[in-house]
Amino acid sequence: MKNLFRKKSIEGNKSGTIVIVSGLPRSGTSMMMKMLAEGGMQVVTDSLRSADDDNPNGYFELEAVKQLPQGNVKWLAEADHKVVKIISQFLEYLPPENRYKIIFMEREIKEVLASQKKMLARRNEASQMEDAAMEKQFLDHLNSVKYWLARQPNMEVLYLNYNLLISSPLKYCQTVRDFLEIPLDIESMYAVPSEKLYRNRILA
Repeated sequence: MKNLFRKKSIEGNKSGTIVIVSGLPRSGTSMMMKMLAEGGMQVVTDSLRSADDDNPNGYFELEAVKQLPQGNVKWLAEADHKVVKIISQFLEYLPPENRYKIIFMEREIKEVLASQKKMLARRNEASQMEDAAMEKQFLDHLNSVKYWLARQPNMEVLYLNYNLLISSPLKYCQTVRDFLEIPLDIESMYAVPSEKLYRNRILA
């Protein structure tokens, strides 16, 4: 497995946990991964999915994550003191013997849906579900996973709103640093969130 590790790296956090970036697809998880990489964290990724028009800064994905439901957790041994992206539907399959700090990205559901539809359109694929049904499914899933997370003694969670992060990046970069207890490079992190990439804004 090919991992991407930044040269400007931080040895680890105080608690020795695995850092997870999670949330729904298209909720800002890739942006947060880029921010943490720029901040100095080592990122676990196989780099199989390269940057494109939907994610110009890259996806930071690891194909092995999709095998969590089948019990493939060996790769987690390489994730200690590092950060890996795991979408919310796979969190329940993480082995309980590890400790985790989870940055859970949240975004307006209608923006998630709009971003997903654009991505599917670029790939000439059609959504298999009406927007209203998909929105309900997403909301039900979020309620369920938050209920579950609140009851996991080995998991600490920071819920971070994508929309607020874009509008006040410095404030929330500091929030992330305080949560992880890692001396992240705030200036480098701050340069990542961009209004130019906020292309699916839902106006009130």
